[in-house]
Amino acid sequence: MTETARPDAMDLDLSPEAILRWYADAGVDECILDAPVDRFHLSAELLAEAEARRRQAPAARPESPAPGGRAAPARQAPPAQRPASPPVARGPGDRAGEDIRSAARMAAEAQTLEDLRGAVERFESCPLKVTATNTVFADGNPDADLMIIGEAPGAEEDRQGKPFVGASGQLLDRMLASIGFDRSTFYITNVIPWRPPGNRKPTPQEVGMCLPFIRRHVELAAPKAILMVGGLSAQSLLDRTEGITRLRGRWFEYASPNLPAAVPAIASFHPAYLLRSPQMKKLAWRDLLLLRERLRELGAAQ
Repeated sequence: MTETARPDAMDLDLSPEAILRWYADAGVDECILDAPVDRFHLSAELLAEAEARRRQAPAARPESPAPGGRAAPARQAPPAQRPASPPVARGPGDRAGEDIRSAARMAAEAQTLEDLRGAVERFESCPLKVTATNTVFADGNPDADLMIIGEAPGAEEDRQGKPFVGASGQLLDRMLASIGFDRSTFYITNVIPWRPPGNRKPTPQEVGMCLPFIRRHVELAAPKAILMVGGLSAQSLLDRTEGITRLRGRWFEYASPNLPAAVPAIASFHPAYLLRSPQMKKLAWRDLLLLRERLRELGAAQ
């Protein structure tokens, strides 16, 4: 009996390029966090908070059975006789919720882009602001028909206080120049105005605090079309959970109560990802062609 031949491990291409290509073909488009997250610690906090609420709640007393063996109907004490509920300590989730509501109030009060810039710079609740060097608000022409929204600033953006000025920004400028746009004919910003430490992915709480500002940003800029670059941008603005590989190249309608009409929005790869995966540039080029075609239909200025 002869043994069936099996591929030798030495015959497999295990180079970094081959492994990255395998991940890209499998739809993996984001890295894990740079810093570990102790989710057991978070779970313990939530359990402790729930236990504190349980202990502070008044204990229910069983009703005495009525004659005949049937339980007597429960009586409700008058409101004035009910003991006041003890105050419940606010947990991390409560604080994050209040911070998000505060951001929403500040964003809603902004009537101009300069008002909004000032509101973002005054907002102190987001922990990312503590470690960032500058607030990165926007760049380009605020009256442009095309608005580009990225994810978060990088190191060079943090130093200069402008979005997309590093290597990925230079690539994005060349990409948009290929369809006839430059920073005089588009307006560019990020969902997150402060650089996360080590370029890590922002937490859901951090994104939640920044969302009211970027949504108001879109309302005040009122573009004819939106280009979302990167998975975080598309997922946050569209409230979707799919990765950028599934979202890119598709048109969505971005709606807001303070916009006169829904704005066409398309997602594409972040240029930082294209620098790491140049083989995906062909798909990004297709997205740009779709964008150019729609902008021409809308009569956008170039």
